[in-house]
Amino acid sequence: MDNKKKSGRYERIIVQLQELLTKTNDVNSRMATIVAVLHHKMDGYFWTGFYFLNDGELTVRLYQGPVACQILKKDTGVCWAGINQKKTIIVGNVHDFPGHIACDGRSQSEIVVPVRDKAGEIVGVFDIDSSTLNTFDETDQLYLEKIVEMIYV
Repeated sequence: MDNKKKSGRYERIIVQLQELLTKTNDVNSRMATIVAVLHHKMDGYFWTGFYFLNDGELTVRLYQGPVACQILKKDTGVCWAGINQKKTIIVGNVHDFPGHIACDGRSQSEIVVPVRDKAGEIVGVFDIDSSTLNTFDETDQLYLEKIVEMIYV
């Protein structure tokens, strides 16, 4: 999808989420809604979900797509890179990423956005995989970072 079309779709999704997320302040409900909307409205989203820090482990929370790894090996893979580097990570080809964790071999590209709580502390990541190479770019980063900010109000 070209960036103009992708931006337009994200803009419409943000408007929809703003309306939907006003119904609750429950973090899990908000995350579930974000996952469902993005997973079904964005082309190429193969796995869409959240991993959260829990006693020093990165544990799966809400997601849509194939069965996920329950716990991600510490300091390994794209999700931990997002936590450790404290920034969004875009990987065009996950097979080229050192230490990539293959929860499903069909995953080809990935974007990971850190999730910060109200105090600004990283508490987890929003992880999206695609079954095609080079799905994600700076447009996805821009809008997904805005969407992740909608979790904690």
